[in-house]
Amino acid sequence: MYHSDVRDYCLELPGTEEDFPFGVDIYVYKVKGKIFAILFTGQGEARLNLKCDPDEALALRDIFPAISPGYHMNKKHWNTLRLNQTVPEREIKRQIDQSRLLVLQSFTKVQRQTVLNETEQNKKKRG
Repeated sequence: MYHSDVRDYCLELPGTEEDFPFGVDIYVYKVKGKIFAILFTGQGEARLNLKCDPDEALALRDIFPAISPGYHMNKKHWNTLRLNQTVPEREIKRQIDQSRLLVLQSFTKVQRQTVLNETEQNKKKRG
């Protein structure tokens, strides 16, 4: 996936907000104000920070050379993916979805249900 593909995918997710609190070149994706993805360029290539279960984070780093501990993030709970075409698109999307789900799990039941309802409504609109 390329920078623009990741951006498009994140924005397709219901309830996603795009923000630039760290500068115009750092794309931050939030759900209900909580960050689940940060898209930026580092050392000439697109990179993506994603929240991750600590055990899975370690496993992914072992499986994919393009995945490392989260850049400028809590290394236990965040990974950085180099978008250099070595991690399959399906896997990147899965990790984005998982990151968003981890954020949703931190919400109250009412907040979570609101987002899930928005998700279902958007699925019905798409067909």
